[in-house]
Amino acid sequence: MDARRQDDIEVKPGIFIPAQDLSESFVRASGPGGQNVNKVATAVQLRFQLAANTTLPQDVKSRLARLAGSRLTLAGEILIQADRFRTQERNREDALERLLDLVRRAFERPKPRKATRPTKGSKERRLAAKKQRGDVKKMRGRVFD
Repeated sequence: MDARRQDDIEVKPGIFIPAQDLSESFVRASGPGGQNVNKVATAVQLRFQLAANTTLPQDVKSRLARLAGSRLTLAGEILIQADRFRTQERNREDALERLLDLVRRAFERPKPRKATRPTKGSKERRLAAKKQRGDVKKMRGRVFD
């Protein structure tokens, strides 16, 4: 583990994301904003260098890549676009909080599935329902004297 620096972001106790793994850029946001919307770049694009990160465990990184889905670029970075609010500062906080939420969810290990079999009763009920449905369909046929 690398030594923690002052500007690193704490994901959970003892786990930090180095500030150098994050970069942000500002773009013009769509949506409401009046005359200001065409002049000020309030939307934030937060990029997290997942491939270059050394502080997260490998299993967490692979789960994070799966959770990120289409937000993961070919360069191995997670791109989060935040334009919900009208100010840059609120959008920056929103983007960072969404990234941290994604990382925290990646720390949760999925519960392993236990293979189960259908009970005898459920098999019988399924077959009885199929038989009844088949009888209903049989009655729709042509009537012969």
